[in-house]
Amino acid sequence: MTEGRRLHLPIQLRWGDLDAFNHVNNTSMLKLLEEARVRAFWKADPGEDAPETAVLAAGIDAGVLTLIARQEIEYFAPVPYQRRPLDVQMWFGKLGGSSIDVCYEVYNDPASAERILYARSTAVVVLVDAASGRPTRITDEMRQVWSPYLGAPAEYTHRR
Repeated sequence: MTEGRRLHLPIQLRWGDLDAFNHVNNTSMLKLLEEARVRAFWKADPGEDAPETAVLAAGIDAGVLTLIARQEIEYFAPVPYQRRPLDVQMWFGKLGGSSIDVCYEVYNDPASAERILYARSTAVVVLVDAASGRPTRITDEMRQVWSPYLGAPAEYTHRR
């Protein structure tokens, strides 16, 4: 499989994301990844900027839910509070029939003198019909705009 492109989403930390050890708490990391995922794939309101991949009309009103079936995170370094946004890089490790494997790498700001990889993650997201609760197929439009971002799945050091 050829390596696809990656989305780069700047995600700003909030002071409340830190824990008593003065670094981003693991539950806050899940929220930061969720924020990146929503910005990357959910349609924007008129007048809002959004990447070309934001084609998902999700939610009860849209009739489609995006449910997390599985999430894995491997941490490489604690994330300290910083004023510059994190660089959340995203791609697809798999585009299935009704599910997608969203892969992430979380780095410090690209303008920093030293690049730091903080975490790597994969979320298995399933598209579900809101009325029936049954999985629903990825549309041709989704597959078309997401395919350029298809690459090798995230690799984890504990599996080597």
